[in-house]
Amino acid sequence: MLGFQTDMMGAGISWPAAQAIGGLQQLGQTATGNSQATAFALTAATTEFTTAAASTGAVLPATGFRVTGGDALVVVNNGANALSVYPPVGFKIGLTATNAAVSVASGKSALFLARGDGNYFAIVSA
Repeated sequence: MLGFQTDMMGAGISWPAAQAIGGLQQLGQTATGNSQATAFALTAATTEFTTAAASTGAVLPATGFRVTGGDALVVVNNGANALSVYPPVGFKIGLTATNAAVSVASGKSALFLARGDGNYFAIVSA
């Protein structure tokens, strides 16, 4: 999310490095599960959901090996229903209760920022 890959490559950064800096995308995904335990596990910097059945969702990754404080994940809900986005087990998103989901309405998106302690901040589009 730091910039356009072509700009980085123009500055001498290799294509694989520029892609890694920009973050990987998962497009056309299907939301799964109806709880934190069975929701779609987010693994990319940007994930677009094109299918979101009622009560399905996604779960943010735990901080640690791959996700550290300051990392950002974008969730785009292009599905027909609201998408529940859960924190990692035992943690919170913003001021929600522990393990509670944040709802991302159909046609909306959200930015989740890892605090580095397992919890996340959220910016949800209006």
